[in-house]
Amino acid sequence: MQKLKLKKARVMNFKSVRDSGWIDFDEITTLVGVNEAGKSNILVALWKLNPAKDGAIVFSDDMPVSKFAEYRNLIKKPNFIECEFEIIANDILDKLSAKYNEEIENLRRVWISKNYDNNYEIIFRDAACKKINIQIELGIICERYNKIISQLKEEGKTEAGIKNEVLDIIKKYNDTDPVNIEIVNKFVDRLGNLKSKEMARSTIRPQVNILINELETLIIDTQRETINESEEVGKLIIDNIPKFVYYSNYGNLDSEIYLPHVIDNLKRQDLSGVTKAKARTIKVLFEYVGLDPHEILEMAPDKIRYDMYNNIIEDNEEKVAENIEKTKQRDILLQSASSKLTREFKEWWKQGNYIFRLQADGSHFRIWVSDEERPEEIVLENRSTGLQWFLSFYLVFLVESKEAHSDAIILLDEAGLSLHPLAQKDLVAFFDKLSITNQIIHTTHSPFLVDTMHLERAKVVYIDKDGFTVVSNDLRSNQKPNESKSIYAIHAALGLSVSDIFLQGCNLVIVEGVSDQYYLNSIKQYLVGHKLLHPVKDIVFIPSGGIRGINQISSLLSVKEGLPKVILDSDRSGNDFKIKLEKELYVGNEDLILNVSDITDMVESEIEDLIPVELFRKSFMKIINKVNYELDFDEVFGDNKTFNQSLEDCIDINLLTKGYKVEFSKSVSKELVKENVKIEQVYIDKWVKLFRFIEGEKN
Repeated sequence: MQKLKLKKARVMNFKSVRDSGWIDFDEITTLVGVNEAGKSNILVALWKLNPAKDGAIVFSDDMPVSKFAEYRNLIKKPNFIECEFEIIANDILDKLSAKYNEEIENLRRVWISKNYDNNYEIIFRDAACKKINIQIELGIICERYNKIISQLKEEGKTEAGIKNEVLDIIKKYNDTDPVNIEIVNKFVDRLGNLKSKEMARSTIRPQVNILINELETLIIDTQRETINESEEVGKLIIDNIPKFVYYSNYGNLDSEIYLPHVIDNLKRQDLSGVTKAKARTIKVLFEYVGLDPHEILEMAPDKIRYDMYNNIIEDNEEKVAENIEKTKQRDILLQSASSKLTREFKEWWKQGNYIFRLQADGSHFRIWVSDEERPEEIVLENRSTGLQWFLSFYLVFLVESKEAHSDAIILLDEAGLSLHPLAQKDLVAFFDKLSITNQIIHTTHSPFLVDTMHLERAKVVYIDKDGFTVVSNDLRSNQKPNESKSIYAIHAALGLSVSDIFLQGCNLVIVEGVSDQYYLNSIKQYLVGHKLLHPVKDIVFIPSGGIRGINQISSLLSVKEGLPKVILDSDRSGNDFKIKLEKELYVGNEDLILNVSDITDMVESEIEDLIPVELFRKSFMKIINKVNYELDFDEVFGDNKTFNQSLEDCIDINLLTKGYKVEFSKSVSKELVKENVKIEQVYIDKWVKLFRFIEGEKN
């Protein structure tokens, strides 16, 4: 069981990191950032705090280049990482509390640092850790006993003269400066050498004995280590730091494995890179399914032998029977292993119902895969990269995290990027199961690997203005360009999550542009506010970015809810595209497409023609002034022409700022939601007619 749990960490002067800032950690923590932001450097620094394997500090590689000349000759090298751990083992807390007289609550948090000399520093910052000031404590004791003994009377001959003698000794040592343990020992000796004996009636001698006991206790307390000075405590904490296991190369399994190479690689210590990762995965595969590569190789039937004339040399009956039995046993073992892998893999991988078959053929070992959609068996290597990756990942982590790395902290660098987005979501669920026994810290730039149900687990990694890696627990971009880029994956993940929930059960309507979305949303708000519209489902207007995007968006949105409605401008391109939709994607669903002219009764009308022209006055004059035109608004829009025809007749559209339509729509939307806005009945009638179409009512 893990005895220390990682709560926070701070990386300093390590590769691209000058000071990461404090990073909070949960059972699962996701470091999100763009490529080259320095995510891997954070993981490597954590790994080198207490690596399960490898992870040696290499000063010339790990130190930032800009600091190398400054730090290389330092006698004491700087720390590169500091971590806050919570001690969750009661036996450690009880032991430390009893020995150092500290409150348990003050011992739960311990800070562990490591420097480039490979040395640790252990600090309990909440502990009292009071160091006895022997001079002050001695003065307090002397003052107290000077008062006590001054008030006592000598009893009989045995105590004759003792009072003044004791008071003189107390005064002598109270006036001594400086005080150390040797002086207190002399004080004790002087008091112990008093000639008087303790009798039944003695009053002063008993107090002298109590004084001696207090002075001896002071000596012991002064010599006692505080918890932060104890080498024993440091060793205890270091021995219980969780191991950090770092993975950046996941070693996808090959479909065909040559058993003699497997056996040889299991013995070698000099493998590296992809070869090492593959060897590890193959080793784990055999462990997981309960097979021994030596045994599988030995159970292969003897090779066919030929004589000098190329004729088969027949084995005797006993040899044939032996070969048949070996083949039978090997087939049973492989069948059993195949069933186990198939059965248990189904619990984790939700992207298909896969069936694995492990086959041995002489010195070769193969993995075949089939599923319900493709029942024919195909070698693993010819299946998707995502399946290969997840199977390899599944084997390594399920086996190693339970055995070799039990209770370790698992560091995963860019895990699962080759997976399909839905499979990446399955990987997030896989992390949840692994985190029952292991803390997981992983890096990504994929929104599908951000758990939107636990956004507190996501941390943003970005490059600051000086070019150094920084980590932030705050998911607000704060208008910093580099941080905004890194946080984009989190925003995208949240958007995907919201769309999954938000769009379900909604009345979806595709419009051509963002300005159309603004206009129609404000009209909807007006009608609802004036009790002219009572939508059963929420109405969501989705801009397609022009008519070319409508097909793709319609296809995408139709998967769950059926084809969405479409509102098109009545210009030439809109009319042509309506015909195209009716012949292709919307054949049989022509009633889901609406031209604006069906509502306005104006040829070549657009969404703007559904809006009272007066609402455009403010934004129109603002835009016109920008291009130094002198136009009268009432003259421009006085004819019975469409809004865009009127605009084009009086001004060169190319001179207007890019996105002027959106500016218009935003301004109009603000006007429409004002309480005192007055709308002519003719426009309200058009709006009601439009929303009857949207809600599926027959006009």
